[in-house]
Amino acid sequence: MSEDQKLADEWAAALGAQEGGNEEAVAPPVEEFEEENGAPGKAPLTAEERKKLDSILDIPVTITMEVGHAKISIRNLLQLNQGSVIELERMAGEPLDVLVNGTLIAHGEVVVVNDKFGIRLTDVISQVERIKKLQ
Repeated sequence: MSEDQKLADEWAAALGAQEGGNEEAVAPPVEEFEEENGAPGKAPLTAEERKKLDSILDIPVTITMEVGHAKISIRNLLQLNQGSVIELERMAGEPLDVLVNGTLIAHGEVVVVNDKFGIRLTDVISQVERIKKLQ
């Protein structure tokens, strides 16, 4: 078993345990979504369509979790030193924003597994809402 697979299994087990042992709450790998029948209510993917889909599945993207932000003047920025506190616009307990290549796709909460931070998605932005924000 590869190191990546072991790490993925640890996260899946930990997240399942945090949710009361319900391991189905962890999203299955992308490969499980590539069914022979295609998307629900649609015709099966042709070989050409599957090849096009396969060509984009390995494109790397950057996922960012944003705790909050603040605007300050350059004067105040230059006065910052160790121990300084910057007040963010977000209230304590609010969910974090999950961005993919700078686009908001979900909200979530921080989890810790084996001394590493992760994020549990609490709300995924629908495709329709994302398209509306682009316009």
